[in-house]
Amino acid sequence: MVSQQDGTAGPVAEPDKKTLRKAIAASAIGNATEWFDYGVYAYTATYIGEAFFPSEDPTASTLGALMVFAASFLIRPLGGMVWGPLGDRLGRQRVLATTILLMAGATFCVGLLPGYATLGIAAPILLILLRMIQGFSTGGEYGGAATFMAEYAPDKKRGKYGSFLEFGTLAGFTLGALLVLIFQKTLSAEAMGDWGWRLPFLIAAPLGLIGLYLRSKLEDTPVFRELEQKGETAQKTKTQLRDLGAFWKPLVLLIGLVITLNVVNYTLLAYMPTYLEGQIKLSSDDSLILVIIGQLAMMVLLPFSGALSDRFGRKPMWWVSIVGLFVLAIPMFKLMGTGFTAAILAFAILGLLYVPQLSTISAMFPAMFPTHIRYAGFAIAYNVSTAVFGGTAPVINEWLIGETGDNIVPAYYMMAACAIGAVALIFTPETRGASLRGRGVPGVDALPEPVGK
Repeated sequence: MVSQQDGTAGPVAEPDKKTLRKAIAASAIGNATEWFDYGVYAYTATYIGEAFFPSEDPTASTLGALMVFAASFLIRPLGGMVWGPLGDRLGRQRVLATTILLMAGATFCVGLLPGYATLGIAAPILLILLRMIQGFSTGGEYGGAATFMAEYAPDKKRGKYGSFLEFGTLAGFTLGALLVLIFQKTLSAEAMGDWGWRLPFLIAAPLGLIGLYLRSKLEDTPVFRELEQKGETAQKTKTQLRDLGAFWKPLVLLIGLVITLNVVNYTLLAYMPTYLEGQIKLSSDDSLILVIIGQLAMMVLLPFSGALSDRFGRKPMWWVSIVGLFVLAIPMFKLMGTGFTAAILAFAILGLLYVPQLSTISAMFPAMFPTHIRYAGFAIAYNVSTAVFGGTAPVINEWLIGETGDNIVPAYYMMAACAIGAVALIFTPETRGASLRGRGVPGVDALPEPVGK
C-alpha cells in the first residue's frame, strides 16, 4: 500500500510476478476442484444411476442420475445471492476459502454415501442433499474465482492470465475422466459398479486442501483493497442488492451470454460421454478417451486464445466461436455417428470452436460490473443462467432424444443457445484493456488509468 504525505492511503501497488503466479494457481486449482466434481459425476452417471436409482431400464437409472445433476444447479442462484454480496463486503479471498471447503467436503462425502440397496429411499435423498451443498458452494466459487483472477491480472494481459482459470476447468474435467478411465481399465465391471466409481470422488479432499492452502496465503485483490481503503465497498447486503438493480442491463446481457456458454459447455464436456455411449454406441472407455483427447487439445490452446483476446478484443473471439458452432454443429454431430476416429475429429473441432468463449470468461464477465458489486453481479447473473440452461443441458438433451428419436438434438440445442448469445453480444461493450478499478462500469464509464501503466 502506498502512503501519501497527508496520511491518506494511496493506490494499492500492483502485485509482483511471484504473487500474480500464486493468485493464478489459487484460482485455477479451486476451479479445477469444482469442475473435477462435475466431471466425475457426469462420467460416472451410469454407475450412480444403478447405485441410487435401480431400475430394470438402464436408461431410467441414468436419467435419474442426470436429474440429480441438474437439480444441484437449482440452488446455485441462492449461493450466488449469499456468497456474491459477502465477497463484495468481506473480500474475495475469505469467501473463496470457505466455498472450496464446502465443495470438496461434499464431493468427498458422495464417495462414501451408501446406495439404495443399503439405505433405501434415504440414499437418493442424501445424494440430492450433498449435490445441493455442492451447488450452493459453487454459486460463490466460480464467480469469485473469476473476479479474483481478473482483479489480480494486469489490465492489458487480463485475457492471457484469465484463461488459466479455464485451464483449471478443463484440468478438473480431464482429471475426472482420466481417473474414471483408469479405474475402468484396472477394475472388473462388477467392482467398478459396486465400489470403484466412488474412488474418484475421494480425490476431492486433497485437491480442496491444496486449494485452501494456496488461497489462505494470499492477500485480497489490489482492486478490492483499494476500494476498501477508500471506504467505498458495499456495507449492507440490502443496499448492495438495491445498487445492483441499477445495473440491470449488464445482468441481462450476461445471462444471455452464459446461456450460450453453458449449453455448449455441458453438452460437450458433461453430457458427451453419456451421448456417445447411449446414442453412438461407443464403449465407455472409448467415449472417455475421446473426451480426454479433445479436452487436452483445448487446454493447449486456451492461453493462446486468451492472449489473442488481449490483442483483438473479447467480442471478436466470441463472434468466431458463436458463428462457427452455429454453422458446424449439425455436420459435426452427424460426423460423430460414423465411427470412433470421426467422432474424435468432430468433438475436437467443436471443442476448439468453444475455446474462444471459454478462454475469455474471467477477463470479459467480471469487467461487465463495477468493483463494489462485481462479485454479486457476476455470481447472481451467471448462476441464474447456469441453473436454468447449464446443468439441465444433459437431461434435456437425453429427454429430447428419447421423445423425438433424433440423435442430432444436441446440435439443435447448441444452435439455439448460440443465437441467444449472438443477440446479447451485439449490445455487450468491449472491455479489452479497460481498468477494473473504481465504481464505474469498465469500458462504459470514465475510469482512472491503471496504476503503474
